[in-house]
Amino acid sequence: MSGKRLAAILALVVLGALPLTGCGGLGQGNRLILANIGWDENVAVSNLTKVLLQDELDYESVGIYTDEDLDATYRKVAGGELDAFQDVWLPNQRALLDRVDEDVKHLDPWFLGKTKQGMAVPAYMDVRSIEGLNGTDAELIYGIEPSSVMMQKVSGQVIPAYGLKQQLVAAPSAGMLGEVEKLYSFREEFVFLAWSPHWMNQRYDFRYLEDPKDAMGPTNDPAECSTIVSRDLEERDPVAYAFMDALELTEEQINDLESVINEEDDPLAGARRWVSENREVVRPWVAAARNAR
Repeated sequence: MSGKRLAAILALVVLGALPLTGCGGLGQGNRLILANIGWDENVAVSNLTKVLLQDELDYESVGIYTDEDLDATYRKVAGGELDAFQDVWLPNQRALLDRVDEDVKHLDPWFLGKTKQGMAVPAYMDVRSIEGLNGTDAELIYGIEPSSVMMQKVSGQVIPAYGLKQQLVAAPSAGMLGEVEKLYSFREEFVFLAWSPHWMNQRYDFRYLEDPKDAMGPTNDPAECSTIVSRDLEERDPVAYAFMDALELTEEQINDLESVINEEDDPLAGARRWVSENREVVRPWVAAARNAR
């Protein structure tokens, strides 16, 4: 049993059947700023955190600051401008974490499944390996934000290692997924960067390409999704710290949360609806936060 799960269970034992409603102004007057790199799992988890801290723990304000620059996000958490970043992928972002390690606290992974990431193609394309891409009609590799480690691996290692003719195109994740939707619907041949957990794995029938030369390196291996917080957050705001430390989601749960957000077309509305439909999932996190006051 994980330390987070044990702490959450102990909190439930202490608090018994405490309802999921605001009690006694627990977080009244508290303010928090969460980082958001724009990736769907980050949007989902940060808005879920915002909803529960404000609606259930009486926080006055939980802001979500969006910046596509991953390095800047790490530096702002380390410098105290932001309180937490909940989309740390390791080992992908190890170099970024090492630069700020003394100025942040790194929490245990919140994602309980196994991640997957890499270059992908629609299942209707007859290619299974990166080395077969030059034999297709695909002209572009649809990528995401340039600060992503995957983007750096593809441009710096994968394309030269395989002598690919395709051009890598950077774009916000939402823009990339918009192109995927359009091209997929017309059964065009194309390559894109994919990862799990993400709703794309349920919406589209595609395959992750094999990398026989291991040009992606450690990025080919499953990663851990976790959170960093500013060094003094536990002392300054033990409720928020305990909440984020207790939060954990399975692959099915995070994918469902992302899907609900997409259906609502509004992250806050989607997070609120998901909470209302999954109260037993979120109850231990809220209980752990209340127990930390």
